Amino acid sequence: MRATVAGLHAELVNYGLVVWTAGNVSGRVPGEDLFVIKPSGVSYDELTPENMVVCDLDGNLVEGAHAPSSDTAAHACVYREMPEVGGVVHTHSTYASAWAARGEPIPCVLTAMADEFGGEIPVGPFALIGDDSIGQGIVQTLKGHRSPAVLMQNHGVFSIGKDPKAAVKAAVMCEDVARTVHVSRQLGTPLPIGPAHIDRLYDRYQNVYGQRSPR
Repeated sequence: MRATVAGLHAELVNYGLVVWTAGNVSGRVPGEDLFVIKPSGVSYDELTPENMVVCDLDGNLVEGAHAPSSDTAAHACVYREMPEVGGVVHTHSTYASAWAARGEPIPCVLTAMADEFGGEIPVGPFALIGDDSIGQGIVQTLKGHRSPAVLMQNHGVFSIGKDPKAAVKAAVMCEDVARTVHVSRQLGTPLPIGPAHIDRLYDRYQNVYGQRSPR
């Protein structure tokens, strides 16, 4: 998991989702009440499996020579409250964060949004870094919602997945649709997709699209 999490941070850079040392990826350690996360304030080009840190589900450092990310409490809260989540990502990607600054959900006006998010990308409450307030806002917003991403008001994007790679994919897709819908609104009023069509698109993408293991 150290190697997986370290490697996935490069994808945040590749897709232009982060600047300087902002942003982080974490991954739950299978079978353990532990997760691996990026160390605080370390440059992306310096990240290695060896300098990833391991924390428990209360956000306490268990293993590692560096202090964990300043967002560790938020990640820990998600893992405690949502046992099905195996990966969490946080970015301040430009277009998605612009929607977050407005406190406005991204409406489902693209089939790609229906596929990945099952509807709009919701907005979570404003919260300060320092305790698990951000994590509680993430959990309250995403529990019972099909979206794997949330725009935390005045902050940025948090995304979840069954594993760290899925959470990174959700963060990449969130920024992509945030940009496209923003451009669409400059041209006029985007056309919404009806709920029944969203349901069909979501079901197809989640259960039919791609390569499936033979049964």
